Amino acid sequence: MYERKLPVDLGCPLRLTMSLIDSKWKPCILDELRHKPLRPSELHKIFPEATPRVLDLQLKELVEDGLVSKTIFPELPPRSEYAITQLGMTLIPIIDAMIDWGNANTQLFERKYGQKA
Repeated sequence: MYERKLPVDLGCPLRLTMSLIDSKWKPCILDELRHKPLRPSELHKIFPEATPRVLDLQLKELVEDGLVSKTIFPELPPRSEYAITQLGMTLIPIIDAMIDWGNANTQLFERKYGQKA
């Protein structure tokens, strides 16, 4: 797993929050899990542009941070599923604000990327 070269600044709440959701896929994973628990294969289908290795690593980090829980069902073949925790749900207003901002500023993305968002 990735280990930080520089310590996180414990005196900065913004940096602390960003340290938990600072990847391309973590906010997207939390957003999907807000609706219902999902199996890893379902998340891979939702985000086909993300490599399975990256998604699996980010899911593992979300579990370690307590934002997501993983349940392994004792059956053959084994089945697992991820669900957002109460702590993870506290980040949903931040994710919603990011979605609202993106929707309100689509012209910026059209200028930057040269296509409709």
